[in-house]
Amino acid sequence: MTTIQISLPDSLALEASQTGLLNPEALERILRDELASRRINQLKAARVSIEQSPDQPLTMEEIEAEITAHRIGQRRASDS
Repeated sequence: MTTIQISLPDSLALEASQTGLLNPEALERILRDELASRRINQLKAARVSIEQSPDQPLTMEEIEAEITAHRIGQRRASDS
């Protein structure tokens, strides 16, 4: 378990404390919900990106060219 310390404006800390938002269970729920929301947003963005990509799949020649370029880049990186 990790312990964290945060700084908040006094008025926000007071209101959050009075409503039970600063207890460990509430903070865990808030963080987990936010992380899930961000993952969903990333997936949505990926879907939009895929939908906006060209409709035609790569040809075998294009795939081979991509693989070759990647391998050349790896060789150059390992030679450095």
